[in-house]
Amino acid sequence: MNDELGMARRKQDLDFGCPIEVTLDVIGGKWKGMVLHRLLEGTARFNELRRIIPGITQRVLTLQLRELERDGVICRTVFPEVPPRVEYRLTEFGQSLAPILGMMEKWGEQYRDLVRPRGGSSGGIE
Repeated sequence: MNDELGMARRKQDLDFGCPIEVTLDVIGGKWKGMVLHRLLEGTARFNELRRIIPGITQRVLTLQLRELERDGVICRTVFPEVPPRVEYRLTEFGQSLAPILGMMEKWGEQYRDLVRPRGGSSGGIE
């Protein structure tokens, strides 16, 4: 990891054998992709992210946001208000994920359509 980006060095960072493994460690999982996809549109508050990601719990979202912040992908801003307002945005480094997330979205659409064709037939992969 690059300390210039403000990312905390983790013990397991030294254990990666493949760059794809590093990428999947940082952005992989069920929820991080959806969080990052939303943040590509701009800044979002915690409750906004909860609303647009059905099924995620407050605890899991908090953990995912902390990991993304730790890895230098997102930035958390706390405003000195009562009650406190917290906003999340992609860092410049996080913005570099835009093409990857775009390709993942396109691939997911193609896969979904292959598995569940719009015509209503069972379809599937042979």
